[in-house]
Amino acid sequence: MGPGETSVRRRRDLIELTLGYALIVAVIWTPRPLQRLLFWLAAVGLITVIWLSFAGWEAMGLRSTNLLRSLWVTGIALLAAAIAICVADRIHTMQWPGGLLPFLRRYLGYAIWAMFQQVLLQDYFLARLLRLLGRPAPAALAATALFSLAHLPNPILTAVTFVWGLAACLLFLRYRNLYPLALAHAILGIAVAMTLPGPLTHNMRVGLGYLTYSAHPMHYRNH
Repeated sequence: MGPGETSVRRRRDLIELTLGYALIVAVIWTPRPLQRLLFWLAAVGLITVIWLSFAGWEAMGLRSTNLLRSLWVTGIALLAAAIAICVADRIHTMQWPGGLLPFLRRYLGYAIWAMFQQVLLQDYFLARLLRLLGRPAPAALAATALFSLAHLPNPILTAVTFVWGLAACLLFLRYRNLYPLALAHAILGIAVAMTLPGPLTHNMRVGLGYLTYSAHPMHYRNH
């Protein structure tokens, strides 16, 4: 790639980063029902950009290479979730849906959303920041900052996503496999939702949803 092509690629990366993040922030801070429409427009736009710059499943980390070597990440997430559940059960903050089917109804969608978030973090933001900044560590830190700031003003999720985002970026740069990271993300997110009271996390909401959250009195007494 010549200097001219490199310059065009860098401008394109910068534009895609700016527009992509602007769409995400707009969705987070837009009230319903307009938020639903904007969500699908943003999703289609982001997926389209990823598809147009598609470099192969291997490059995206959707591959079998290093899968077994990196599964320890999922194991650590399971261990952390188990500890959190034991503690929550002991201090009576555990929120079990009441069976396998209710559990799947409540959290299956979140697990799919966790996978999509990892694709955005690693294949959309980190990939472009790597080309723009040229070094792995600054790119990982910048991608992490964007990821965590998108969870404002929720202090718990902002802190948790900063720690997880940085770990996920560094692990992806080492193993280049997205599957264990997506599984770990889903496990940790579900653990947070099940072990912390809704009034504390505002039911995992961010942006405008966090500010407009109102705990139902009966829900608050139950937890």
